Amino acid sequence: MATTPSAEQLVGILRDTIVALVRRDGPDLTARQLGVFLTSYLHEGPHTVRGLAADLNVSKPAITRALDRLGELDLARRKVDPMDRRSILVQRTLKGTAFLRDLRSVMAEASTMARKPGGQHEVQRKVAHG
Repeated sequence: MATTPSAEQLVGILRDTIVALVRRDGPDLTARQLGVFLTSYLHEGPHTVRGLAADLNVSKPAITRALDRLGELDLARRKVDPMDRRSILVQRTLKGTAFLRDLRSVMAEASTMARKPGGQHEVQRKVAHG
């Protein structure tokens, strides 16, 4: 029977995941960039700048800045909507899909370790040392 993690365990998993991402050789995303990335990848699209701004309750320029960075890292790309040339579509990339797969793996390991006695920070050590 699966148990629901406590708020403390969830915060620990979030912390361990973020620390693992920061320590590894890969993109270092801000919370806003990660929010835009995850919304684009986990919710069915198509996604537009306007739609992401509404979903995340932030301004369109904030979404544009986040997408600029995600585009630089090839985690997402923008394309003019052929049906409405005033609208910009956000597209997933192969590199973004791989990043999400890695993120899921790091989070799963952090979650497993959080449930073990004394294992709260073991995932950090494992990721840091390969």
